[in-house]
Amino acid sequence: MAKTEMKTATEREQRAATATARRKQKKAARSFLVAAVAGVLALGAAGPAPAAVRAGGPSGDPRISTAFSLPGAKVYPEGIAADPRTHTVYVGSYSDGTIYRARPGRSEAEVFLPAGTDGRRTANGLRVDARGRLWVTDSTTGVAVYDTATGTRLAHFEVAAEASARFVNDLTITPDGTAYLTDSIRGVIYRVTPRQLAAGSGVLTEAHDLTPALRPRPAGGFSLNGITADRTGRYLLTVDMPTGDLYRVDLRTGGVRRVALTGGDMKAADGLDLAPDGTLRVAHNTTNTLTRWQVGADGTRARLTRTITDPSLQIPTTLARVPGRTLVVRSQFDKGGPMNPGSGTPTTFTVASVRGL
Repeated sequence: MAKTEMKTATEREQRAATATARRKQKKAARSFLVAAVAGVLALGAAGPAPAAVRAGGPSGDPRISTAFSLPGAKVYPEGIAADPRTHTVYVGSYSDGTIYRARPGRSEAEVFLPAGTDGRRTANGLRVDARGRLWVTDSTTGVAVYDTATGTRLAHFEVAAEASARFVNDLTITPDGTAYLTDSIRGVIYRVTPRQLAAGSGVLTEAHDLTPALRPRPAGGFSLNGITADRTGRYLLTVDMPTGDLYRVDLRTGGVRRVALTGGDMKAADGLDLAPDGTLRVAHNTTNTLTRWQVGADGTRARLTRTITDPSLQIPTTLARVPGRTLVVRSQFDKGGPMNPGSGTPTTFTVASVRGL
């Protein structure tokens, strides 16, 4: 065989090996999520039922309705992000990576980025930054950044190849434009700076390792999930979903401490949203619950101020605050989705509108 032919054959073999490894990694990540969510469901079932405020009722009570629907029979949405400039809302499908776009006033979202775009087969956390760029995490690889006007991919960052176990979950963006992302298996927070974003691609930088602070868990067990930042960029808040602990990460010193919670815990907590006034809104997936907390000025304490539990939330995963209401993803993960594959039939997939949270 000629040298050129040998080189070509070798390259084909390398590409095939890489593709096989990625398929195995994605399958393992999906299997892991099934086991992890099932474990959290068991934790929620074992504990006492939270005090609940049901939807509807007297003035001041929360009102839950449908903001818009998502086309497709197997969407199983997870992430949501709102663009404050255009009021457009984006939702990601965990099952195939489709990104949907809901324009203001529309009752149904449209496909913005089809399944498989840039090789993306799943979508977890979504955020729109101050310049209108859409960030989308893929739990099996890393994060990609898109132009919301054209759908063009502007940048992408991946977990180091040697890190075999990973589950890139949610993300937040601080006022200086730096993105921080949780890894639910590794217990670390990655960082992408504006300078790295301008470069266009690279390996995700491990900025903070929370494993020494986290409560003991089985090797490879699920931990960090939702993440949010305070309005000044002083600290991050991230939740350890199985234990219900909230952690504060000081962005100046790198210090990590458990937040003192009063009135409840954050078991099964998924998406977090911290408002400028210190109001923290939380989606608890397996318990069909939303909570509201008041966070202290320095982020070291949080007090539970409201709990809403209602089956119409259909396993809420993430949420986004828009003027006058909170938009909540109804994942239906328990209806033939990652929580309970092969059983149950989902209804139309929708995003809820919640007033009074």
